[in-house]
Amino acid sequence: MHYDILLFVKLISVLAAVGCVSGVLAGLLGVGGGVVLVPAFFYIFQNLGYDGPDLMQVCLATSLATIIVTSIRSVMAHNRKGAVEWEILKKWAPGISVGAIFGMLTVSSLQTVYLQMIFGVLASLIGLYMLASKATWQIAPEMPTGIKQRAISATVGFLSVLMGIGGGSFGVPLMTLHGVVIHRAVATAAGFGLAIGVPSAIGFLFTNIDAATRPPLTIGAINLPAFFIVICMTLLTAPLGVKLAHATNPRPLKRIFGLFLTCVAINMLVEAASI
Repeated sequence: MHYDILLFVKLISVLAAVGCVSGVLAGLLGVGGGVVLVPAFFYIFQNLGYDGPDLMQVCLATSLATIIVTSIRSVMAHNRKGAVEWEILKKWAPGISVGAIFGMLTVSSLQTVYLQMIFGVLASLIGLYMLASKATWQIAPEMPTGIKQRAISATVGFLSVLMGIGGGSFGVPLMTLHGVVIHRAVATAAGFGLAIGVPSAIGFLFTNIDAATRPPLTIGAINLPAFFIVICMTLLTAPLGVKLAHATNPRPLKRIFGLFLTCVAINMLVEAASI
């Protein structure tokens, strides 16, 4: 009994710390807190003995559910500073949501090992981009329109759900490469998270996960304790990340985080390959 209580306290402490970090990063770097949450959830649940074939579905779904709250909080904080490009957000959100739905259906049909590989590959690419990217990189002076916009927006939503992340990791590079200033790109990409999180989280509530292998208090594929603990912390720390984003140069930290993310991704790939 004493061991169970100690384990419970340790679990809450770790999840609270993870929630703090993800909230700050979501506001500061626009990378989406899910980049931290998914591997954190995976290793926490795995060490607790919940290592079934659907574990990554639970991690991705729970992360996406938390991103709904983080996204709202971040957008509100950025909007108070007048940094959100609402026109971009309104035009891109529908396509992103459509892609997110297809992403949710894809995740629901894949087992943990394949989702680990997908996360590892995509996270490696994001990490390497963060390490190598320069502020001068630009593809075009303005955002794509028409068919190109619809195709890219759906792809952003689809890939984001496969990683369990908000739109920042793909949205920020997309916008900065098309002439949007970094602070406004971070602010606007925070809104992408809402377009990704809402439809995918609703779908994941109806995903069938084997009751014998899922963590306790999991509805569909969303683990409620992890969700509530993390959002309590991100509600507190996301505005701090926003303040730091507007007051400092986040580039050095972005390089460090890019290296960290690449290492995490490689570890995920190695673990998947060993199964």
